Amino acid sequence: MLERQIARSELIRCALCKDAPCTAACGKLDPARILRSLWFDAEKAAAASFPAVNPCAACAAPCEDACIRAHQVPIRSLLTRVHDEVKPNLAVALPEDENRLRTDLFGFPLENPFLLSSSVVSSTYDMCARAFEAGWAGAAFKTICSFPIHEASPRFSAITGDNGSIIGFKNIEQLSDHSVAENMEIFRRLQQNYPEKFILASIMGQNDEEWAELAGLCEENGADAIELNFSCPNMADGGLGSDIGQVPELVERFTEAARRGTKLPILAKLTPNVAKMSPAAEAAKRGGANGIAAINTIKSIIGVDPQTYVSAPAVHGKSAVGGYSGSAVKPIALRFIAELAHNKSLKGMHLSAMGGVETWKDALEFILLGAGSIQVTTAVMQYGYRIIDDLKQGLNYYLAEKGFDHLSQAVGLGVDSVSETTDVLERDTIVFPQFHRDKCIGCGRCEISCADGGHQAIHLTDDRKPVLDGKRCVGCHLCVLVCPQKAIVSSHKRINK
Repeated sequence: MLERQIARSELIRCALCKDAPCTAACGKLDPARILRSLWFDAEKAAAASFPAVNPCAACAAPCEDACIRAHQVPIRSLLTRVHDEVKPNLAVALPEDENRLRTDLFGFPLENPFLLSSSVVSSTYDMCARAFEAGWAGAAFKTICSFPIHEASPRFSAITGDNGSIIGFKNIEQLSDHSVAENMEIFRRLQQNYPEKFILASIMGQNDEEWAELAGLCEENGADAIELNFSCPNMADGGLGSDIGQVPELVERFTEAARRGTKLPILAKLTPNVAKMSPAAEAAKRGGANGIAAINTIKSIIGVDPQTYVSAPAVHGKSAVGGYSGSAVKPIALRFIAELAHNKSLKGMHLSAMGGVETWKDALEFILLGAGSIQVTTAVMQYGYRIIDDLKQGLNYYLAEKGFDHLSQAVGLGVDSVSETTDVLERDTIVFPQFHRDKCIGCGRCEISCADGGHQAIHLTDDRKPVLDGKRCVGCHLCVLVCPQKAIVSSHKRINK
């Protein structure tokens, strides 16, 4: 498997425009589509679709003139590298179809494993319809309830990276603000116009009767399965949301109530605001659930304004603990999915995973840890439904490259490599870092980090090149992580201590 040749940081000034001027100016390629593939880590699929003869080679680059950040994004150079550096090293051709992505959810055929998760991105007929047209296999509709919803403004805040992209996202949003009747009408329309798409009805009741009634109504009006929202951190007052998900007895009770109301398959959506998720998952299974959806957002506070002393988002001088999502939560989500996959008492239950999925590689990591379907919200909120193109294209190319005929062949392949404790790890050998001095710019970051956060095993020579002291190095690989040039890598050779 080739390492990524073009880093996201190399196109950090690209705004990923709607109706991008660079493409309008080109006439030979779709530069915006290729740049988006690079951003979402689908460079191999982009290279496989690149023409044999590079049309950028003798081009005056009108795409860079037309760019809304004129000449700040090296479009021609990036596209040429796709052709010259990535394409020649491809192992397989671009797959002719997406049949490898086909899977199923409780026996319902899905064209791919990607669903919108229950949130604002799947809250109206029009939004779901546009997502389905774009290529999403289905949607978990925004949670339906029978009580009134009154939203605050503003209700979003975020931690952003150097180019403004969202790393961590906080919301204090609640449930669907449409009436139950309005939502049922939406389900009927979606079922009529998109019968091949999967409609997952997310519900939240206030008591046993409401859980049963809502589940039954969703079945009558065209839902294909029910998702029980036991996890919303913004609906915790009065025994709702994550208050339920933290108490296995309530999870079991309300799952049983929903099961009395419907014969449809049930997913229990569980909260990550617990030490372990298995007790609630086992309770959901006892109550009649057929699968688990995880994770919902994590309770959080983002920042405190040093002038007003109020956290974000500030609502008339006040704020509140809210749900945290985005790329930052993926390691936590992976940990919970692995826990559920390891739990033998949950064998046979479908795992629908979410939490920080932005690229096909993110999705693949959940699949390798046992997930059979993937749900996405925060990345859609930032980049739009169009990311489904890169999710599908990147995952499809990977499966072809690995020689897999079907997505199911990848499900769970990484489960056995993960342990919940470090006791099982071998500790008698060292893997030393390896320095690529041709890439090194002599910044000294490796020496600083090793001196102040490691084992004082690196020093710079007079020509500013790093030298490793093997007697001091413990193989922690801090230097590998901090090098801005990726000039330090693992040697992949173990040496006895």
